[in-house]
Order: sequence, then C-alpha cells, then structure tokens
Amino acid sequence: MTPLRQRLLEELVLRGYSDKTAEAYVHAVACLAQHYGRSPDLLSDAELRAYLLHVHLNSHKARSTLNVIVSGLRFFYQRVLHRPFHHLEENLPRPRPPKRRARAYTLAEVRRLFKACAHPKHRAFLMTVYGAGLRLNEACRLRPEHIDRSAGQIRVEQGKGHKDRYTALPQLVLRELESYWRECRPQGWLFPSTRNPSEPMPGGTGQKIFYEAVARARLQDKGGIHSLRHSFATHWIEAGIPLFVLKRMLGHTSLSTTAKYVHLSREFLSSIKSPLDTPKDS
Repeated sequence: MTPLRQRLLEELVLRGYSDKTAEAYVHAVACLAQHYGRSPDLLSDAELRAYLLHVHLNSHKARSTLNVIVSGLRFFYQRVLHRPFHHLEENLPRPRPPKRRARAYTLAEVRRLFKACAHPKHRAFLMTVYGAGLRLNEACRLRPEHIDRSAGQIRVEQGKGHKDRYTALPQLVLRELESYWRECRPQGWLFPSTRNPSEPMPGGTGQKIFYEAVARARLQDKGGIHSLRHSFATHWIEAGIPLFVLKRMLGHTSLSTTAKYVHLSREFLSSIKSPLDTPKDS
C-alpha cells in the first residue's frame, strides 16, 4: 500500500465514512493514477479536468456513478493533498442531475402488490418497506428489537448519513410481522439472508422480491423498490400529515428534500373539486 492510499484511508476512517464509500473513493483515485501512469499528487488541475471529461465521453457511466467519482477525487485532493476547494469545484464539477419526478403507486396498487406475495417473508418485507417508508438497506438490516410494538414504531439505526430515527409501524404491518415471526422464526436479523442466516438479506434479494411481486401483480415498474418509499410519502401527505413530521420519519435533513417525494396520486386528484365547479351562492 502506498503512503498516499494509506493517508486517504485514514482520512476516510477519521471522518466516519462507510466501508463501501471508502472503497469507491479509493477506486476513483486509483483509476485516475492508472489513466496517467503517474502518482495522483503529481497531476495538475488541468489534468484532473481532462480526465473527468474523458470519463464522461468514453465510459458511458450513469450520473450517480460519475458523482461518486467526483466526490472521491474531491475528497482526496482536498483532505489528503489540501488543494483549494474552489479549484476542485471548478475543475471537477458534478454532473447536473436529471429532473425526474419520483413516481408512486396508488393505495389500491400497493395492496395488490402485497397480495401477489405468496411467501410470508416476502410479504412482510415489502409491507415493512412501504409501511415504515424505509430505504432498501434500512429494511434489510432491521433486527427484531427494532420493532417497538407498544409505541407502534420502528427504530432505524444508522440510516443514511449514520442517523438514527423512529418511523411509523402500522398495525397491519405489525400483524403481518407477527405472523411471519411465528412461521419463520428469524434469528438475529428480522429478514436474514437465505444462504447465510447470520447475515442480513442482501439488497439485491430485496429488489428481486419486489420485481417478482410487481410482475405477479401486473403492475408497472415505477422505479424499483424505492418507489414504495415514494408511495409512503405521497399517501401520508394525502392523509394530512405535516411535512415536518414526514421529514423526520423519512430521515431527511432538509424539508426541500422531503417535498420532492410528495406526489399526489390520480386517485386523490380525482376526488378534488375545482372551485369553478362549486355552485354559486344563491
């Protein structure tokens, strides 16, 4: 291991970055050095900019992947080599994100999705993701002790940004979890891996469960399992929950982030009458 890589790893550890993020950042710097065949501390700002342009034009990577590369290179040059941030911001710009509207299922479609799950573990898993508005990784890493039956809440430990929070536990979801527990008796993890029960369910397995249920229910794919989180937010807003409460349940830092999840369903819009359709006062 080179001294530069060691320093990068130490900075990542000191700042509390996850193993997955650390691996991605180290890989980004390694690819840069391999591209030029020189140590990354010898590269100029112009060379950094040229490399990023090369990646954009030749790799056909997704915007999310490009963002990780930019974040990794910025971290290395700012935190390890102490280059001015304004230079890095100028020469390593983030790709402009596409303006995509998150899509949500109607409540009727969500119920169809659950009915399409024949296996109790699969049904309980998808109901928990939707019912608590969880991210995929958060649902996979739930433990039985995170279910607070008396308070009607689920405790999410070390969610995105290493934040803990509490979110909703609907009674219907609780009953489904109790039924699943009686039949399957999971140990350690609430949804353990089938191949290795000492490990949590892999995220890929969770996605596969979702896609299989979508196909059986003959529903349209609206963006993977994360669309259940969009649906959770939309349905709670339609039920009248204040935005700041939803923000806490979703684990967001900013209200503007929460607002992006709010999309009224056609079902809800059809029940609203325009003021123009209101009879005139006699």
